Amino acid sequence: MAKISPLMILPPAIFAAFAGLFLAGLMRDNADELPSTFVGQAAPAVPVEAGNGTAQLTDADLRNGEVTIVNFWASWCPPCRAEHPNLLDLQAQGYRIAGVNFRDQQTQASEYLVNYEDPFFATGFDLRGRSAIDWGVTAPPETFIVDGDGTVLFRFVGPLIGSDYEQRFLPELARATGG
Repeated sequence: MAKISPLMILPPAIFAAFAGLFLAGLMRDNADELPSTFVGQAAPAVPVEAGNGTAQLTDADLRNGEVTIVNFWASWCPPCRAEHPNLLDLQAQGYRIAGVNFRDQQTQASEYLVNYEDPFFATGFDLRGRSAIDWGVTAPPETFIVDGDGTVLFRFVGPLIGSDYEQRFLPELARATGG
């Protein structure tokens, strides 16, 4: 009888372990959703600079007793442009929306808000993406729902459009606002 070397068993065992982890990841609830370490935690600091011609977003704005939607966006971002009509609609419904302009140019960002309407009550300008890193933003657009005491309640990755927006974001917004 031939003796089997442990080195021959090791590669299939490693492969089986990785395959098991992969399958477990696929089977979990909301497999497409990126977890956020900030949900349930205090919102990180906002940029200290405002967009040209806009009111400055402050940390106090996120802790004033009202639910706030914080949207990270950029004028150069096609998905941000796609979600813009929904941001305007949310604003028209009376929701407080703060914008954080992400890795953009001041002139392009302000021109965009002038040309396509500004849905934000206040903005932060994050030229280098430092605030985005603090918030865990991977790429614009990303949107957070922040409770009136500054606690992050929900993170939505991607544009606020389509069935994902309707089935995931809007119910969380309604839950946050008691609507």
